[in-house]
Amino acid sequence: MDGDTSPTARALLALELIQGAPGITAERLADKLGVTERAARRYVGILREAGLPIDSMRGPYGGYRLGRGVRLPPLMFSAAEVLGLVMAVLDGHHAAADASDPVGSGLGKLLRALPEPIARQAEAVRRTTAPAPDHAAARPSPDIATALVQACADHVTVHLGYRSEAGSEWSADVEPWAVVVRHGRWYLLCWSHGAQARRAYRIDRVTTVSVLAASFEPPADLDAVAELEAHLAKGWEFDTEVIIDGPLEKVRPCVQRTLGALEAIDDDTTRLTGSTSNPWWYAEQLAKLPVSFRIVGCVELQHTARAVGQRLVDASGL
Repeated sequence: MDGDTSPTARALLALELIQGAPGITAERLADKLGVTERAARRYVGILREAGLPIDSMRGPYGGYRLGRGVRLPPLMFSAAEVLGLVMAVLDGHHAAADASDPVGSGLGKLLRALPEPIARQAEAVRRTTAPAPDHAAARPSPDIATALVQACADHVTVHLGYRSEAGSEWSADVEPWAVVVRHGRWYLLCWSHGAQARRAYRIDRVTTVSVLAASFEPPADLDAVAELEAHLAKGWEFDTEVIIDGPLEKVRPCVQRTLGALEAIDDDTTRLTGSTSNPWWYAEQLAKLPVSFRIVGCVELQHTARAVGQRLVDASGL
């Protein structure tokens, strides 16, 4: 377990474990928490101090359990609140203190269900913590994302309304294969009936979702993350080709899959082929490579790389 986890967080996890396995021993509780038995007993003490009657019994069938008649109140979450909390865990969320936001609303319900001493600490963190916003993140509507996640699970075709980055709007019938979160952005990997091809759509740009009657079966061997990253490297305005000095096994860990496909030319040289609509960004990614390389077959990228290099030279003051 993460060494930065707070005692309160571990105590809450201990409570969950005791609820789920009445009679759990201190040894088993410590194993589940990833701590010593002494520490596990300390977290049980925190729960008792918070007013929860945690009983302990000795003997071969002994262990910890909630006192008789004690039941924590049930929580009723909307689909938007549930998915909002999942989204918050996956990529961070910056409206956790806003009661009108699905994440803020769901988190508020959780806090109201906790013992007051624990809830008071958690509420203080929620109100006073100031997370730095991720300007590259683009979080979709929880309702839209919920509908697409459900369609993926049910293997049913959907009709999408979509607005492009340029503002044009269109619609399409697609088979939703998977929802993938990548660097704070949510994508729908799917098969487009109109294009008769695999597509990846930004979910924050989806405007409407309508479930259709037709069902489908996704590819049995689908690797959604790999497929998305390979898709994002294709079909852009400028085709790219880069010769990298280094064997394929050494180069592969250094190259994002969104830059394109790698192939060995020989034992000491690797070819990278892809495409981009943003040569400046592509050149900056190439500049991070720890080995030498040559750009071939894309004049736009060559000129941009020269400009990036000159900027670095100018910054050196030499």
